[in-house]
Amino acid sequence: MPTYEYACQKCGHQFEQFQSMRDEPLKKCPQCKKPALKRLVGGGAGLIFKGTGFYITDYKNKGAGKKDGGESKPSDSKPAESKPAAGKSDPAKK
Repeated sequence: MPTYEYACQKCGHQFEQFQSMRDEPLKKCPQCKKPALKRLVGGGAGLIFKGTGFYITDYKNKGAGKKDGGESKPSDSKPAESKPAAGKSDPAKK
């Protein structure tokens, strides 16, 4: 159920009222008792998530698990060429 804001046009009293969307708007001011209430147009509170029931992965930092802190990019470097160890002869050349 939403919370509505009201303002009295006679005395200026402003307040919030928690009521069903199907309920009729209030007309009588609780302070001056005159039928001069007007429901205000509010921006609303937006969507607020409180409590349990949400997955931790929904808001997980995407780069937190990587050691470099960023996304990995393909490397342009080529693998090093293999060379025979010094002092050993290549059996294929004999």
